[in-house]
Amino acid sequence: MKKIRIIGGGLAGPEAALQAAAAGCHVELYEMRPTRSTEAHQTSDFAELVCSNSLKSESENSAPWLLKQEMRRAGCVLLAEADASAVPAGHALAVDRVAFSARVAARLESNPLITIHREEVTTLNATDADLTILASGPLTSAPLAAALQQITGSEQLAFYDSISPIVDATTIDMDKVYFAARWDKGTADYINCPFTKEEYETFMDALTSAENVQAKEWEKLDYFEGCLPIEETARRGRDTLRFGPMKPAGLTNPKTGRWPYACVQLRQENLRADSYNLVGFQNHLKFGEQARVLRLIPGLEHATFLRYGQIHRNTYIHAPSLLTETLQLRARPDILIAGQLSGVEGYTESIASGMLAGQFAAALLAGRTPVPCPRLTAHGSLIHYITHAEDRGKGNRFQPANITFDLLPPLEEDLRKKIRDKKERHRIQCERALTAWQQWRTQTTL
Repeated sequence: MKKIRIIGGGLAGPEAALQAAAAGCHVELYEMRPTRSTEAHQTSDFAELVCSNSLKSESENSAPWLLKQEMRRAGCVLLAEADASAVPAGHALAVDRVAFSARVAARLESNPLITIHREEVTTLNATDADLTILASGPLTSAPLAAALQQITGSEQLAFYDSISPIVDATTIDMDKVYFAARWDKGTADYINCPFTKEEYETFMDALTSAENVQAKEWEKLDYFEGCLPIEETARRGRDTLRFGPMKPAGLTNPKTGRWPYACVQLRQENLRADSYNLVGFQNHLKFGEQARVLRLIPGLEHATFLRYGQIHRNTYIHAPSLLTETLQLRARPDILIAGQLSGVEGYTESIASGMLAGQFAAALLAGRTPVPCPRLTAHGSLIHYITHAEDRGKGNRFQPANITFDLLPPLEEDLRKKIRDKKERHRIQCERALTAWQQWRTQTTL
């Protein structure tokens, strides 16, 4: 009996398993938790969302929206479960973490073609499986990472990612905050903590002088630029936060009729709305320091924090030299890489790569040659980036990427000159992408 071994029960692994099973493949799904956990996971649940609970924008004709639209049209299972467990989040898709994980687990456990193994995989040697999808994530265990390194003959790259704090909703001083969505997009689901100039200066002084968690001697803190700790951002300039995660633009305070000097946004964490996470406030401060500094945020003076910010090591391969556009290792075509280990960044992107890996593996198992996604599409552009990004003379400085319009092919020069409005350009790019995606899905047998 032909089957696929999938390693990793985060986001990419379960999606790959469900896609392969839908194509009639027998799947052996391995997850090492709870036998062995990681420094970032808090549960042994499938599809645990470690950092935030947001799958990004649902605003029409935005890049994250385009990626999700392609996924929905391709029958992405985890995205359907995210939609079913969504919580209010303005123009973003955010989910109840517990409900989302439970729904994914139910789909896996009820599928007769999927066998679940709660044990650690430490080698990538040949097994009775015909193909392997490695979706062990950015916190891949040391033995498995060593096995992958031995196969690829290439050093893996690491950066450090962070987790935002979560606050008990009942301890927020609602008299000092207000509900609003930036530029009134979507419903007013975010709690906004407004700063005066004086409050901001006091907060900055405390933040930039706060004591970090001491790095171990063997650690080299190489932060991912797309997810810098809040204190690192603050040290880059006095107003950096005001133009970053504390940007007040579009957040009119109904009590004053004006934008505040700076603002911290809190996003609903679950369906019960009993907890909120601090958007963009991942950090690497000691817990005691976090309690002191974060209580300087207006409205959080007496807050109870259910989780403090943390830092953890993320590992990913040098995809441009190691992966094909069908996510197969060049050195071992019987092994596919999916999720953040492949060089994509973000929840939605990880699920998307898992969806493709499951479908590509099913095609390979059936004796067909999978065809890469069209370059015009969001999926095609994302995979093209991770498999073709240039080092630009900086050695192995390839970094993971989220889906953005920068990854998609630009419009023709004459059309760019004719259409000055960026939103209209993006609309045309999305229209082209969805057309190309549908044609590929119709004409190509994965």
